[in-house]
Amino acid sequence: MNDTRFRKSSSCPDLTEVPPLGLDSRSLEADFRHYYTNTLGRDRNCRLTHYAYEALALVIRDRLMERWTHTRYAYEDSDCKRTHYLSLEFLMGRTLGNAVLNLGLGEELTKTLSDVCLEMEELVEIEPDAGLGNGGLGRLAACFLDSCATLQLPVLGYGIRYEYGMFRQHIVDGYQVEEPDHWLATDNCWEIKRPEYRQRIKFNGNSETYIDATGKKRVRWVNTRDVFAIPYDVPVPGYHNGTVNPLRLWKAAATDEFDLEEFNSGDYTGSVAAKNEAEKITMVLYPNDSSENGKELRLRQQYFLASASLQDVLDKWIVTKGTNLEQFAEKNCFQLNDTHPSCAVAELMRLLMDDQGLDWTAAWEITHATMAYTNHTLLPEALEKWPVALFQQLLPRLLEIIYEINARFLMQVAERWPGDIERQRRMSLIEEGPEPQVRMAYLAIVGSFSVNGVAELHSQLLREGLFRDFYDMWPEKFNNKTNGVTQRRWLAYANPKLSRLISDHIGSGWTTDLDQLHRLKPLAEDLAFQQQWQQVRHHNKQRLADLVREDCGVDFHPQSLFDVHVKRIHEYKRQLLNILHVIHLYDRIKRGDIENWTPRCVLFGGKAAPGYVMAKLIIKLINNVATLVNNDASVGQRLKVAFLPNYRVSAMEVICSGTDLSEQISTAGKEASGTGNMKFMLNGAITIGTFDGANIEIREETGADNFFLFGLTAQEAEEARKNYNPDAVIAANNDLTRVMQLLQSGHFNQFESGIFDPIIEAIRSPNDPWLVAADFSEYVVAQQQAALAYQDQSRWVRMSILNTAAAGKFSTDRTMREYNEQIWKLPQVPAHPVC
Repeated sequence: MNDTRFRKSSSCPDLTEVPPLGLDSRSLEADFRHYYTNTLGRDRNCRLTHYAYEALALVIRDRLMERWTHTRYAYEDSDCKRTHYLSLEFLMGRTLGNAVLNLGLGEELTKTLSDVCLEMEELVEIEPDAGLGNGGLGRLAACFLDSCATLQLPVLGYGIRYEYGMFRQHIVDGYQVEEPDHWLATDNCWEIKRPEYRQRIKFNGNSETYIDATGKKRVRWVNTRDVFAIPYDVPVPGYHNGTVNPLRLWKAAATDEFDLEEFNSGDYTGSVAAKNEAEKITMVLYPNDSSENGKELRLRQQYFLASASLQDVLDKWIVTKGTNLEQFAEKNCFQLNDTHPSCAVAELMRLLMDDQGLDWTAAWEITHATMAYTNHTLLPEALEKWPVALFQQLLPRLLEIIYEINARFLMQVAERWPGDIERQRRMSLIEEGPEPQVRMAYLAIVGSFSVNGVAELHSQLLREGLFRDFYDMWPEKFNNKTNGVTQRRWLAYANPKLSRLISDHIGSGWTTDLDQLHRLKPLAEDLAFQQQWQQVRHHNKQRLADLVREDCGVDFHPQSLFDVHVKRIHEYKRQLLNILHVIHLYDRIKRGDIENWTPRCVLFGGKAAPGYVMAKLIIKLINNVATLVNNDASVGQRLKVAFLPNYRVSAMEVICSGTDLSEQISTAGKEASGTGNMKFMLNGAITIGTFDGANIEIREETGADNFFLFGLTAQEAEEARKNYNPDAVIAANNDLTRVMQLLQSGHFNQFESGIFDPIIEAIRSPNDPWLVAADFSEYVVAQQQAALAYQDQSRWVRMSILNTAAAGKFSTDRTMREYNEQIWKLPQVPAHPVC
């Protein structure tokens, strides 16, 4: 780097030797007043709580920085192996409350804020949700980082610092309307810019061969259009242990601020075009890839993340250990979170060969020994493929390397199965056709030493289905790591009253050892404990009702059954099946079939991808049904329906603690794992679900009597698709017939003729892969069972306690231990104490 600001000093004074910061209320208050007055320049006349939030964030960040430094020194001094977790998403949520919890500052901070007439709850609400993820994949990555820090594992997260999140969702006339989620509109107090570690990322151009000084034939990538990757580090604290690991996020920037020649000639727009083009790369999370421009930007993002992160790791190695890479694989591992970062396989090969001068064999040994791949989907369309032509234009050197990887790999396939050309075609990294495609998931499998699924069924279906050929070749590569959630965020922080009740009875050890929740099981029969549990749940349901009233304008009565379905809107997650059941309940009420009725409040939430027409139409149907049901006086309090706009982490923290019935109703064989199901279970909700993903393991843990199961199994679903006749299914079921008649009559779209015809056609299609009609009958029965169980409140509370008591398996602490014991093999390294 030529910038003189980042030249090393000839001497190295240790400027970090400062007295430790106090954790008592007096020290916290003194620092708070200092930042509020001296740093932010505010005084007693300022009435904006935003500045109080910023001052408090800086106080907490100081304590995190202190522990971060000591953690880094511990890792350096131990010369330990490290894992680098590459993910295109990190759905971190809000940082302040989680940092306070993990640092153990709750009581002292409450005193501090009380002395200056502020409340923590008010300041927490100031912070925007970090827009770095979309759904379960990104939230899982955030939970993983929390657990790694709590387990004191040397794991560094790598992601992208998106200027705009997924989008902010509004509902207008029942339709999803997207607006930019500019979550970085104000300064992010939690990040540290590290321009001294910027990396140069290449695009376009061409490759050329040359002879180096030693007479060796080499390849270099030339005539490229480069951008800089600027790192921003965010601290991730462990729970009460002094460890703080970093999440490094990359922002794209132009290599030159502007073209001076164009500027001087009067072309002011052209002079900054390169800067604008560069910054597009990290401008928005998941650009719509339905267009060619969108596809190109998406591929740019994926390569940008992979290249910047790998260069960063190699640079650190060279600075500390020199250019000898013989021990590199022993000290480093790269975990690819889904298919998105799979460019890393070819990019590491390029860096090792072109920049470090290794031959193919040595580079491949290092690459294959350091890459590990986690698959998160059973949907073939989600296994990303990129047009060869796009790769050739954007990443020509990587395409050459991918072709070479493929040629060598197919030689292995041919050696293993001589003459099996069809198998070679199936397994090739290049999918032939009118427009050849690079199969990115296959690249990740071939280049990795470990391939894991995220639930027992998911991993089984990968082995037997999507990746069967690769499993036949390398069975030793494949393993399972059932997902989890962090109990610190999703119980201790999100549900403080229940957390306190649990700790009062079994101690607080469950915060780092979730298996201890099994000690709640005997208390499920304790009437006094049941009453306390029910009181807490009523409080949480009131909190959720307040959120629904504020965001949706719908009144949920806490005595009703709170039936919740919140997750990304996708046909396989079957929000459509749920709303069909709502229509069935509405139809029953209108027909007077209300004997022994259980009042129910149904909450939906989630975002549909901007280009996903059917998913957006399902949102419209939900809202139209809700409007009609909620305004029908004859329905009254028997049934309420709401769609919560802009579903987000901070909303889920309220939702999961106030839910009675958790909807996990994906078509069997389509949900990889699910983590929302775990959050709900942990907080005492009972699951209604299919035999899919982690539902299977949840039911095994909690017991069949505490889970409402329905629907086809994955194998039955596969068989049903062969001769599926939904019209016959509908005709054989009076309830479904009436529901379809209401839909087809336009009852829910009286002034919007025909808008739901695509939904009706999809349900009636023999090619419906989601089998909505097929599972309707059993779903209605399971819902009736849930409604009857809820009427017996003693039984329901007992089921709720037993669900929480059985949640021990579903901690990311357990998941991370399994990753570490079976894949990463990292030492546990305690941070140096802050003295």
